[in-house]
Amino acid sequence: MFNRLWSTLKGAWASVVLAVNAMGIFSGMIPVALVKLALPFGAVRRGADRLLNGLAEGWIAVNGWWMALVQRTRWEVTGLEGLRRKGWYLVSSNHQSWVDILVLQKVFHRKVPFLKFFLKRQLLFVPVMGLAWWALDFPFMRRRSGSRSQDLATARKACEKFRQIPTSVMNFLEGSRFSRAKHDQQQSPYRHLLKPKVGGLATALSAMGERFDALLDVTIVYPEGVPSFWDLLSGQVKRVVVRVRELKIPTDLLTGDYEGDPVFRARLQAWVQELWAEKDARIEEIVLQGQSAQA
Repeated sequence: MFNRLWSTLKGAWASVVLAVNAMGIFSGMIPVALVKLALPFGAVRRGADRLLNGLAEGWIAVNGWWMALVQRTRWEVTGLEGLRRKGWYLVSSNHQSWVDILVLQKVFHRKVPFLKFFLKRQLLFVPVMGLAWWALDFPFMRRRSGSRSQDLATARKACEKFRQIPTSVMNFLEGSRFSRAKHDQQQSPYRHLLKPKVGGLATALSAMGERFDALLDVTIVYPEGVPSFWDLLSGQVKRVVVRVRELKIPTDLLTGDYEGDPVFRARLQAWVQELWAEKDARIEEIVLQGQSAQA
């Protein structure tokens, strides 16, 4: 009874800190965003982008602070050696929970440039935060039937902006959070992953492929079970395993017409499927190690 009450109190406190942090930081972005909108010149835009990214990194730092206070999570992170804050990275990860986003932000904080995510268009209308995400040049995707060409144009336009200052472009290749029901519906050939969707990755490569220094292939595993966002807020995430691999993107995949060139499309899909098979095996290994430790 006491443990449940204590978790609820921690969750309530963390929720307040999260909300105040978001409102404070993102409200501070609004004047900068308005300047960026009113004066769309190269030098002004680059300065505004650096300031906006700095504010966003402050938000991440505060989130890391309250996460450390509410729980003693065992973090097992490898593969961060040699990463550069002034590099350009294409980042790909498996996706199981909203917690993944805060995990990725914490792991890569001040290790690589601020992560830019592809978001659903509905999130543009979230009060304050929607404007902040727009100011940070997050691409807003419609993700519905008949909007693919428009989504690709949106992503390409955003990636063109990312060429101006060091950026990490984040893409969840599964396109949705993993669930066993989705896995079975897809008849996915992988044990722990949904089938990868390559279109967003192809668009990023098409827009700025030669600019990317590497692909950061990220694998996230929660050995105690996939947590909900409330689990994170209330201090119930006991262990997080993150494996990062810095991979050179094959030269022949840096440029190409994914939509119009079937040979290029097949090569890119084969490369991603190989990465996905390796990731699936890595997750299985981590899960089995966790089960052995508990036995």
